[in-house]
Amino acid sequence: MQIATATIVRTVLLVLALLNQVLTISGHSPIPIEDETVNEFIATGATIIIAIVTWWKNNSFTQAAIRADRVMKDIKTQKNS
Repeated sequence: MQIATATIVRTVLLVLALLNQVLTISGHSPIPIEDETVNEFIATGATIIIAIVTWWKNNSFTQAAIRADRVMKDIKTQKNS
């Protein structure tokens, strides 16, 4: 069983957003925007949005969790039939 591609993408985006936020707070400008206020606003907004979207979803990393997702999907499919 494999981790879903969407789970990996959401997790990578969250890590990048958090890294960007840490760099911005420490005085580095990873996004080449001249106005630091705009840079901080964009970085903070992106971090908040990505964090909410990423962890709103069910991120199954373990084999047991991935199997449980399949069982849950099967049960939901049976209920709708």
